[in-house]
Amino acid sequence: MSFRALIVDDEPLALDGLRILLTQDPEITAIEEACSGKQAVAAIQSRPPDLVFLDVQMPEMDGFDVVNAIGAENMPAVVFATAHDRHAVRAFEANAVDYLLKPIQRERFLAALRRAKTHAKAGPNWADRRIVTLLESFGKAPRRLRRVAVRSGGRTTFVSIDDIDWIGAADNYVELHCGGVCHLVRCSLSEIESALDPEEFLRIHRSTIVNACRVKEVRAAAAGEYTILMEGGERLESSRSHLENVRALIRNPF
Repeated sequence: MSFRALIVDDEPLALDGLRILLTQDPEITAIEEACSGKQAVAAIQSRPPDLVFLDVQMPEMDGFDVVNAIGAENMPAVVFATAHDRHAVRAFEANAVDYLLKPIQRERFLAALRRAKTHAKAGPNWADRRIVTLLESFGKAPRRLRRVAVRSGGRTTFVSIDDIDWIGAADNYVELHCGGVCHLVRCSLSEIESALDPEEFLRIHRSTIVNACRVKEVRAAAAGEYTILMEGGERLESSRSHLENVRALIRNPF
């Protein structure tokens, strides 16, 4: 399969470095360059590339402004690049496939390129099939998810992790229960669990994760099983396979 790539950076040396790396991949058949956010938007709108390597910090119009102008749901597979890793959470919210920290290391770039090509092959709705795209953090502890992008029609709503009472599995989706409102997100329970802080969210059943701070009461049921009463009034059942998590909740109620 062949791919068209767009590299966006206001620094000529950065563009040169990305171009050199991309030309080493035989599947990259075309490389377009943009040295500003405005040029990037024009390039994506006129002839959408398959892959975009997008610098975060640029004058006048930064990388996130580019995504906002195109629409996160309409962006090709995008990899952000910047000298500052504090932008990682925003990169996730913009549906980034991956995130490169400058100076870019060749092996790290190749890993991001493989991931981007995989998503490009998945088609235009690749972003809807993933909720976590920045779990790798360059050898550091994983960054924890703070907001979830919920898509409905042409709208994207961001739900704060702190507003979630509990999360339930629903086939290929998860249900985010927030104060009586349920949001549906396409991903697996395991995917979202891996991005949550394990000290705040506990899995009590193969299909249920609870926000420990929203648990009102724990009642013993059958041997090794409990009924979890949430502050909103919901009654959730734990399973024996997740007994240790419930015991941890009882020992340390946060």
